[in-house]
Amino acid sequence: MKIRVQWRKFSDAHARKVLRWAEAGFFIAGCVTLGFCVWIYFEAERYQASESGQFENAASFDPAARTELALKLNRALPSIKELRPEAGSPFSKIEIPRLGISVVVLEGTEPKYLRLGAGHMPGTALPGERGNVAIAAHRDTFFRNLGQIQRQDRITLTTLRGSFAYSVESTQIVDPTAVEVLQPTEQPTLTLITCYPFWYIGSAPKRFVVKARQESY
Repeated sequence: MKIRVQWRKFSDAHARKVLRWAEAGFFIAGCVTLGFCVWIYFEAERYQASESGQFENAASFDPAARTELALKLNRALPSIKELRPEAGSPFSKIEIPRLGISVVVLEGTEPKYLRLGAGHMPGTALPGERGNVAIAAHRDTFFRNLGQIQRQDRITLTTLRGSFAYSVESTQIVDPTAVEVLQPTEQPTLTLITCYPFWYIGSAPKRFVVKARQESY
C-alpha cells in the first residue's frame, strides 16, 4: 500500500511537471508564431509604403519626366512589348477606390512576392497591351475586401507608362484548376484572382475571380 501511494505521488508530480513544460512550450510557440506574423505584416506595410510613393510621384509627372524617372529606376524600356518585368520587380499599382484597395503589383506569384503585394501572373498581358492581364493576391491581406466588389466598380492600374482604367463586368467562383480564366482575350481585359471562401482557415478550396474590361484603349 505504501509503495502504491508513493508511486501515485510520483506519477502526479511527473504529470504536473510534463504539463508545465507543455504549457511553456505552447506559450513559446505561440509567441514565435505571433512575432513571425507581425514581422510579415510590417514588412509588407513598409514595402507597400515605399513603392506606392514611387508610383504616386511618377504618376504626377508629365510623360517626358515619367520616362526619365523610369530609366533612372531601371524599370522601363522604350516600348511596352519590350517591357517584360523581372521576377519580383514592382511595375504597377492596382487601386479599387470603393473597396479601399490600393496595392503595388509585383511580377510573379511566388509566395515570397505575394507576402509583399499583389502578383502579376507571368505569361499574361501587361497593362496597356491587348489581352488578359491577370493579377492575384491573398484574400486575408491585400484582397480581403475583394468579395464586396460589384458590377461597374472602377479598377485602375497605374504604371510608369500611364494609367489604365477597367470596369467590372462579372465575378465567379471556380476550382483552382480552372485555367481558362487566364486565357488570352481579343480585347484588353483584367482578371483578379484570390482564394475562396474569404473566411476559410487554411488552404481554401476555391478561387474567387473578377473579370473587368478596359474602358478605353
